[in-house]
Amino acid sequence: MCMLFGLSAREKTVTNEYLRAFYSHSNEHPHGWGLAVIGRDNAAIEKESVEASKSNYLKERLSEPIESRLLLAHIRYATVGNVEYRNCHPFTGKDSLGRRWTQVHNGTIFDYPALLKYFKVQNGDTDSERIFLYLLDKLGDAQEQKGGELSFDERFDLFDQIISDMAKGNKLNLLLTDGRDLYVHTNCKDTLYYLEKDGCVIFATVPLTDEKWQPVPFTTLLAYRDGKLVRTGTDHGNEYIEDPEHLKFLYQIFADL
Repeated sequence: MCMLFGLSAREKTVTNEYLRAFYSHSNEHPHGWGLAVIGRDNAAIEKESVEASKSNYLKERLSEPIESRLLLAHIRYATVGNVEYRNCHPFTGKDSLGRRWTQVHNGTIFDYPALLKYFKVQNGDTDSERIFLYLLDKLGDAQEQKGGELSFDERFDLFDQIISDMAKGNKLNLLLTDGRDLYVHTNCKDTLYYLEKDGCVIFATVPLTDEKWQPVPFTTLLAYRDGKLVRTGTDHGNEYIEDPEHLKFLYQIFADL
């Protein structure tokens, strides 16, 4: 699969130590890396379809302080989609009212028919991008129905319902942000951890240091703002348990395309 990294903080925080530890796992996840330094209305995204440890650009990038209140990072192990730039995370785009969203995903969507139409419109060929496009479309539909922007609670409730449904039979580890709030979800036990310290919370697929990392509560959508938990969603109970046979079946499908 892939590995995720995220930061939500009260003040701008330098994350180089944690990012170096995160990207050091790229020998096991060699199919690309990405980094998004996120502001209120923008996301500066850098990514390559090469192993992070072999990227001269990333080495230079990490030699200077990387400071932000919101940040996402990703290293990819391809299960769905070719190894190329357009399939590297993070994905970013604007909703129907111009709010910018950025997402990283770890997992595989085995069965969710609502995503099928995005094969024809997405830039790459990953299920992760299809999830992102679907979420933006559903948000746009809700905004059109309301006739204006949703409140935070309305957005959270919408995502809570969608993610609860999409998690059935699928692995859905997800970090999603609009530049203010960071939405966090995992439905696979012990595949996403968090560390709270000094007014910030850091998320990673595995503990990156010897500090007191804790498993993220799974099968529940969470939202963080300025390093603090601000909403907890429904415990939907749709746990995904890793099964190599699922992936073998998926590989066979793509081999036959």
